[in-house]
Amino acid sequence: MTLDDLRRLNFREVGKWPLAPKVIVLALVVMFIVALGAFFDWKDQWDVLQVDQQEEVRLKTQFTEKKAKAINYDLYVQQLAEVEQSFGALVKQLPNRSEIDALLTDINQAGLGRGLQFDLFRPAPQERMADFYAELPINIKITGNYHDIGAFASDVAALPRIVTLNDVAITNDKGTLTMDAVAKTFRYLDEEEIAKQRALQKAAKDKAKKR
Repeated sequence: MTLDDLRRLNFREVGKWPLAPKVIVLALVVMFIVALGAFFDWKDQWDVLQVDQQEEVRLKTQFTEKKAKAINYDLYVQQLAEVEQSFGALVKQLPNRSEIDALLTDINQAGLGRGLQFDLFRPAPQERMADFYAELPINIKITGNYHDIGAFASDVAALPRIVTLNDVAITNDKGTLTMDAVAKTFRYLDEEEIAKQRALQKAAKDKAKKR
């Protein structure tokens, strides 16, 4: 059948058409019906498939990450043990409440032992509380020569307990140095103090949520 034959077909007389055009038209109708069915019936299923495929990619990524963690689990455990050991060593360098007075004496003696003159040695009236430790600032002002003040700073750093020198300011008056600084020492909180500190933090968070 030629193209001219197809043009001469009358759609009002479909029953009289030759077999070939009938088959072509029937195939086109079937394809049109299938396309409509795919759009209206399969569209939701296609959307679900897309979502499932994205979820599959997410789960594969999650599995890969967890697998990597599982492979390195022993290394993580070892690193955690090292961190806990280092943390424990640092905590041991924090004095408890009863040792603070002795530590203040050690700081004072470190200066006097170097022949320095204390013009000011004033611990703060109140400690600054943190999660598991308390910080005690001490305002100090000492006078002496360059060598002795340097030796005092080294002696303080070498104390068995943690003491830091902060906000250091040094003035020179004809070779005599005066150092103003804030020495900070720390102590760990006992269980009762930690519980009280956590309760205060919780109360502060609850108050912030209500605003």
